[in-house]
Amino acid sequence: MTATYEGFTAEERAAMKEHAQDRKKAARRASRAEKAAEAERDVLAKIAEMGDSDRVMAERVHAVVTAAAPVLAPKLWYGMPAYALDGKIVCFFQSAAKFKARYATLGFNDAAKLDEGDMWATAFGLTEVTAEVEERIAALVKRAVS
Repeated sequence: MTATYEGFTAEERAAMKEHAQDRKKAARRASRAEKAAEAERDVLAKIAEMGDSDRVMAERVHAVVTAAAPVLAPKLWYGMPAYALDGKIVCFFQSAAKFKARYATLGFNDAAKLDEGDMWATAFGLTEVTAEVEERIAALVKRAVS
């Protein structure tokens, strides 16, 4: 089997460009409080740009994450709403449209304390954010920062 590497997809290149822009913008901000407020505004603006289904889920995920773990700081990460602890991304919301997937994703990075033996989930597909899903997200986020 011979597979040739064709480089990053257009979506991956766009995400990397967004990440570079996010970092430049963050570096220009003055005070810590100003940075935090502007970072949250950026996250809410990014959510507002999403299509209907993704936007509704992202709004609910944002509300649940910020209520369940107020210690997490909202910020953009590769153009996605994300939540950081001490500057390290703990979790993020990836819209289905971002990489032309059939479902949105709630992902957790290695800063999340979700370890469970030798193998555990770090991403969850979302098709709808129901009350039951909100409870699971809240529990995961609380555990991730414990």
